[in-house]
Amino acid sequence: MQKLGLHQKLLQKLSPQQIQLMKLLQVPTASLEQRIKEELEANPALEEGIDDDITDDEDRNNEDDIDPIEDSLDEQDDFGEEREDEIIKKEDDVDIADYIEDDDVPYYKLNANNSSADDEKFETPITVSVAFQDVLLSNLGMLPFDNHHYMLAQHLIGSLDDDGYLRRDLESIVDDLAFTQNIQTNKEELEETLKVIQTLDPPGIAARDLRECLLLQLDRQRQEHHPHAVAYQILHDYFEEFSKKHYEKIQKSLDLSDDDLKEAIHNILSLNPRPGGGSAEETRSSQQIIPDFILSVVDGDLELTLNSRNDPDLRISKSFQEMLNSYAKDKNKAGKEAVTFIRSKIDAAKWFIDAIRQRQQTLYTTMMAIMNFQKEYFLLGDERQLKPMILKDIADMVQLDISTVSRVANSKYVETPYGTFLLKYFFSEGLQTDSGEEASSREIKKILEDAISGEDKRKPLPDEKLADILNSKGYNIARRTVAKYREQLNIPVARLRKEL
Repeated sequence: MQKLGLHQKLLQKLSPQQIQLMKLLQVPTASLEQRIKEELEANPALEEGIDDDITDDEDRNNEDDIDPIEDSLDEQDDFGEEREDEIIKKEDDVDIADYIEDDDVPYYKLNANNSSADDEKFETPITVSVAFQDVLLSNLGMLPFDNHHYMLAQHLIGSLDDDGYLRRDLESIVDDLAFTQNIQTNKEELEETLKVIQTLDPPGIAARDLRECLLLQLDRQRQEHHPHAVAYQILHDYFEEFSKKHYEKIQKSLDLSDDDLKEAIHNILSLNPRPGGGSAEETRSSQQIIPDFILSVVDGDLELTLNSRNDPDLRISKSFQEMLNSYAKDKNKAGKEAVTFIRSKIDAAKWFIDAIRQRQQTLYTTMMAIMNFQKEYFLLGDERQLKPMILKDIADMVQLDISTVSRVANSKYVETPYGTFLLKYFFSEGLQTDSGEEASSREIKKILEDAISGEDKRKPLPDEKLADILNSKGYNIARRTVAKYREQLNIPVARLRKEL
């Protein structure tokens, strides 16, 4: 049975500008310009340029004298109330004074063009590369293929992954060709076509696994009068033992001397396990990182600046303000509708400008807190000086929510004298030492990395020995924790680190 009732509820809602700020905080500097362009296209009341309200350096200095952390908190406290007051206003009560600025200086006199034809313009170069699949397709014309086999070869090359391997089984490819291109073939015909493709460069291309890839390269070397019979036999008959580095077993089975085994292993290790070059990974690594902050050491002191791209010049359009002034004189319905539309666009533009400014304050205060917390590291650049630091530590310092600090740390970069790092890099857990002090997990990883790099590669240190080394230095750490840190550093187990 349905009942009609009246209930009171206390709800807490985010204002539109707070929601917009949270979204802008997640946007890295490289994407901020695109986000601003989208807003400029969507809102004609917003335009690029310096706001006329800020015309002298004295006003800027007064703003700089305010503590950025306290200013950020004050803005956040008044954030929702100011916007709520503007939304509650009635459409008929349009206060023109809120949008029209009394400025006797003509607008055209405030414009300045400080560039000339002689100025150098620096543009970021774009990395362009040709995929190895395209190179293989261009070489198909040199192979003895009829039209049917040419189409099979095209499909096989298109099925190769970024490393140059054919990971799919031939039976599945037979079904794909039948259903998608209506080409009838069989596994044996595809096998013959694949073997012809494998004769193309680079050697080892179109292999179905690592063993086949390496054997194809040795075959190519043997055809070029570079015999490596021992290396070929190791890969062909003892690949599993080789992958697990059971060199003693291989040496005993093949009755090899130390020099013969070392030469064969060296030859195998000189082969290319990724003939395709890993084009996807290379493309990712070629992407440019634009730092959000620039941290420098000047006369023993730390200086932090915000990337200028985070401080765009935005203002309310003068033409829209003049339109609001002219339409406000019309008391008819059309005039009120025009005023309401113009006012909504100006409000949206103000909201966006305020959100950009609030973004700057939040970024700056968060990075300033991180810089002060890790001051010893930023002065010396020694990873062992990094203190244990979690999101809550910074959130308490800047009086922001942990989720806000997390949004900043997960997508922002800082340029330091020691390299460019993601802010998340400086966060780490802590462990108790014998002396009762807190040690950063990154400090322990650095010691672990140094111990492994200095070990005897013929007898690598197992995790138990590494744990003993750390315990002897005063770090109470278990073997399983050593294994976890070693995996995070992408360091294999002792058996796989073994060398001849």
